Amino acid sequence: MKKINWGILGYASIAKDSGIPAILDAKHAHLYALATRDQEEMQEAKKKEPFDKIYGSYEELLEDKDVHAIYIPLPNSLHKEWTVKALEKGKHVLCEKPLGLSEEEVVHMMKRAEEQDKLLMEGFMYRYTPRIQKVMEIVDSGVLGEIRHIDASFRFMMEEEGDIRMDKDLGGGALYDVGSYGVNFLTLLMKKEPISILGTKKVREGVDVQSTVLFEYEDGVTAVIHSGFNSFEKNEAEIIGTQGRLRIPDPFLYNDGTITLYVEGKKEDIYVEPCEKFTEEFEDFSVSILDGKLPLLSLSETRMNARILDRIFAVI
Repeated sequence: MKKINWGILGYASIAKDSGIPAILDAKHAHLYALATRDQEEMQEAKKKEPFDKIYGSYEELLEDKDVHAIYIPLPNSLHKEWTVKALEKGKHVLCEKPLGLSEEEVVHMMKRAEEQDKLLMEGFMYRYTPRIQKVMEIVDSGVLGEIRHIDASFRFMMEEEGDIRMDKDLGGGALYDVGSYGVNFLTLLMKKEPISILGTKKVREGVDVQSTVLFEYEDGVTAVIHSGFNSFEKNEAEIIGTQGRLRIPDPFLYNDGTITLYVEGKKEDIYVEPCEKFTEEFEDFSVSILDGKLPLLSLSETRMNARILDRIFAVI
């Protein structure tokens, strides 16, 4: 069986907890190389992970001809730089969200990927869950009637001191971190941009720690996304139509559970199976490279999301 050799830039928590286990579990992926500039992290990785090679710099890893694809779990502000460098070295790239801090950055990366004829995808692992697949099945069935309103919340209490998500220079803030999920969810459902955006935010240490954003679409649909680092956890979405309502607990992180459909005065709890969402993501991307097909998330969608985020930051 052919496998894609993966290289990882940085030994971040999401790489340790999710990326590495996913690559190990994916049938068509091989955990090949890691690059970290931190000596303690390097020693930890050597003890814990079955890498073929570990490099002391990102540049060294990118020079390795046996690396086929790069996973980038770096701080947001470094996504563009290292995505472009990886693409220019002939690597396919799966980069954690947000792919870029603006539409301009995303377009630059898209052009490099096209020039190098390499795959590039933004990592939104929740899109691979049976929960989201069932949500789209219900929406596409028409049982809700015409969509009238969408609500999505993703927030939690940021308690750890020194978290990089509170660093403005590293692309911090709740909108980039958790609000981007709500924007992605709206684009998945609506498949177009809103005609108007209003919003409000609260700022601490130079980054947004809470925001509420209202969207209006040309067909009269409204939507609201809430994101934040300053309250008890809430991860929930709801879609309201002319004939029914769909409540979706934990749409963005967790695997199994129930979603609830309300139609014609009846309530139906629909169980969704668990899955290893990161594994599914890495498997899809690996198979896409091997088969010459496009992965689940398109760059046109990523560009639209980046443009919407630009518009949000312009009004809040």
